[in-house]
Amino acid sequence: MDIKKIIEDLIEKVKNDKDFGKKFKDDPVKAVEGIVGVDLPDDKINEIINGIKAKVNLDEIGEKLGGLGGLLDKLKK
Repeated sequence: MDIKKIIEDLIEKVKNDKDFGKKFKDDPVKAVEGIVGVDLPDDKINEIINGIKAKVNLDEIGEKLGGLGGLLDKLKK
């Protein structure tokens, strides 16, 4: 089982499917197990959940900081 591929696929699903994103936020274990379709050991589920959370949070921070870059450019003028 390719954990990295699962994480990448689920990151896209969290970002693009609002219903799944809410499910993941409310109960990440059930959300991941529902998509993967296999009862994985807790350490593997937690590895997937932590990978998704880290990537989604970094992307959100990057988007927010990107908006600040434009603001800084305006302030310089």
